[in-house]
Amino acid sequence: MKPAARRALIAAGVAAAALLLLGFRWVRQRDQLPDPDFHPAVPRPAFAPGAGPRVVVDEAHRNFHRAGGRYRPFAELLARDGFRVASSGTAFDRASLRDADVLVIVNAMGARWPFLPGAGDPAFTDAECDAVRDWVRDGGSLLLVADHAPVGSASAGLARRFGVEMGGGRTVDYLRGDSATGNPSWVVYTPENGGLAAPAHPVIAGRDSAERVRRVMSFLGQSLKGPPGSTTLLALSDSAVDLLAGGTQASAAGRAQGVALELGKGRVVVLGEAAMLTAQVTGGGRLKFGMNHPGAEGNAQLALNVVRWLGRKT
Repeated sequence: MKPAARRALIAAGVAAAALLLLGFRWVRQRDQLPDPDFHPAVPRPAFAPGAGPRVVVDEAHRNFHRAGGRYRPFAELLARDGFRVASSGTAFDRASLRDADVLVIVNAMGARWPFLPGAGDPAFTDAECDAVRDWVRDGGSLLLVADHAPVGSASAGLARRFGVEMGGGRTVDYLRGDSATGNPSWVVYTPENGGLAAPAHPVIAGRDSAERVRRVMSFLGQSLKGPPGSTTLLALSDSAVDLLAGGTQASAAGRAQGVALELGKGRVVVLGEAAMLTAQVTGGGRLKFGMNHPGAEGNAQLALNVVRWLGRKT
């Protein structure tokens, strides 16, 4: 091997090792793990065990959250409610969607890890986006969850099939940020502050007053804007701001972190933050965020109400 070629090969190996080390440090610093101690009760399951609609969680698009990983608490919650939860590693087309009642897509990406170049590139082909839209129009139900940058832009093309605009940045709300931590990116939604904007919608109202959602927290997500005729579930305040690439920012007034809509015979819920529907720990287990956070007592009920509405139980 010529010296120049040998040097190039060594340089490539060093670069690959550095990238792996960077990735390892990125994962360890964030240390986002499912909370092993979180096992929420479901006092009145919507379905007999294993008799509910089939919920398919996408794992074919470099998803940061999966049913067997960071979204395990979400999957366990649905199973306790009687849903049949499965994972899929197959690209979307008419055949792969045929047996799903509810399709769940969480933080799909254009690259394997958020720190890698291309993470914000489209996670789905145009054909896949069309297939999911057509499946929903024919009666399927979709829960699409896409978090802050770079993940939001990876799902933007699919969201547009349903008229939903993704902000693609990182959203802070200076009015509704969590006062307990002083963190404006941890947004609190209540009826009193106007954040739970559709009290009559089944996702908020539940089946009765015992299942009404009264407080929800999100944990650093992006903003959304639904199409005409959609329902805003989680409304940001007029003080909300999208922090965008290059240090720029834009007002997020009038935008949301949760919208619901119907298309043809189908139903769709889009959320701009992923942690709110699961339970995670970080910092060696010291910090809980998601359904397990002390200030997020309504998040588990929100998760149930969302999937029940999509599964046509409410």
